[in-house]
Order: sequence, then structure tokens, then C-alpha cells
Amino acid sequence: MVSFSLSFPATVWALEGFGPWTATGVRGLLAGLLAALCLRLARVPVPARAHWPALLTVAGGCVVGFPLLTTLALRVSTTAHSAVVVGLLPLATAVFSSALTGRRPSRAFWAAAGTGALAVLAFTLHHSGGRPALGDLYLFAALLVCAAGYAQGGRLAGHMPGWQVIGWGVVAALPVSALVTALALPAEPVHPSGRALAGMAYIAAVSQFGGFVVWYRGMAVVGVPRASQLQLAQPLLTIGWAVWLLGEPLSPLAPLTALAVLACIAVTQRART
Repeated sequence: MVSFSLSFPATVWALEGFGPWTATGVRGLLAGLLAALCLRLARVPVPARAHWPALLTVAGGCVVGFPLLTTLALRVSTTAHSAVVVGLLPLATAVFSSALTGRRPSRAFWAAAGTGALAVLAFTLHHSGGRPALGDLYLFAALLVCAAGYAQGGRLAGHMPGWQVIGWGVVAALPVSALVTALALPAEPVHPSGRALAGMAYIAAVSQFGGFVVWYRGMAVVGVPRASQLQLAQPLLTIGWAVWLLGEPLSPLAPLTALAVLACIAVTQRART
């Protein structure tokens, strides 16, 4: 969660030197090559055919869909605003996981998760003048595809190590990442400054691969619904990074909303499944 909290600021840095399609393609390509090397060195066998539908969901949701949609959103929305909207991701992940596994969290869990989601929705509508802006539509779409990838990846991490789940996910997305990179590089201007390269390195090595290694492992240990709710703290951390690293102005409602959502974590972690 801490690793992912830096993803949006790092993406903003990457966008200083790369276009949104280029940033998405290059991060997936670099992460895929890194994962392929790790899988090769560890001599990991190809997963069973039964696991590939879930791996392709991880690839489509977490490697292609979410990075692209959030990168497009960050071109028209602030980092702090985007971080709070993404606070809906834990609830969406819990819903997908419950549908996939049949595990039913308690009413207290759903009440706390729903309260956090409503706080995020109210903030979004207030900040965008009563109706979702273009950036919000990108983010809402990103939430759906990423929640599916989180839920499937967390379930699959119960059958194979978490690093292999995301490893095979980014490898499966390599053809798409390579194609997007090849098409976007000639079409979008590239200005590889130091900050842009640092941002690109972070979102490729950490946001797209390293962070998922521990994230899926954690989901396998404590369960997808409970683990997903820990991510409710992510907006608060991202807002702090946005102010410190990017110098963004801070809306008074942003930290208040993030704190309200953070309070819901305690309830979801104590609730039974």
C-alpha cells in the first residue's frame, strides 16, 4: 500500500517527459522484461491452463487498463483528487472477491466499507461541481478493471506465490505493452528529463511489479476482502506525497475525506468474514 501510494506522483513525473500512451506501454514493457528475467532465473514452470483466465484478468486490469486510465485521468485531474477517488477501489475489490469466492464478510464490514465509499463519492461530486468530470470517468473505469485484477490475483495467490502471479500477469501483457510502445513513441513527444526517467523507473519496477509481489502475498495470507480495505489508507499517503513532491495545493476536504475513510479501516479489519 505504501509502495502504491507513490504511484500517482511518480506517474505525474513520468508525464513530464512521456505521453500517456507511451508511459503506459513503457512501464508495462519494462516490468514484463524484469518479470520474465526473474521467472527465468527462478526456473518457474508455466502455470497450469486453469490459471490463465485469472492471469489474463490480472494482465488486462492491473497491467494495461488501470495504468492507462489513471494516466489519462492525471492529465486532467490533480493527484490529490485522483487519490481520493481511487479510495473506492477497496470496496470494489471486496465486491468482486465476494462474488468470486463465495466468502461473505459481515454486515459490520460492509457498513464500514460502504461508509468509506460514500465519503469518497461525496468528495468527488463536491469537487467536480455536482457531476463527475472527465478525469473521474477515467478513474471510475479504472476502478472496475483494477478491482477485477486484484480479486483474481488475490485468489490465485492462494495457489502460487504472489510474485509469480504478477510476474506471469505482466509477461502475458508483454505483446500489448510492446505494441502500445511501438505505436505511441513516434506519435507522442518524448523529453526524458531526470524526473521523468525517475518516475518511469518507479512505476515500472515498483508500481507495476515490486509492489504487487507483497500485495498479492498479503491478500493470500489475510484474505482479499480484509487486505483490500487496508488500501483505504492509500489516499491519505498519496495526498501527502502530492503536497511534498509536487507542490499541489491542498483542498481542505481532501485530508478530511481521507481521514474519514481511514477510520473505516479499523472497523473492516475487526469485522469477521
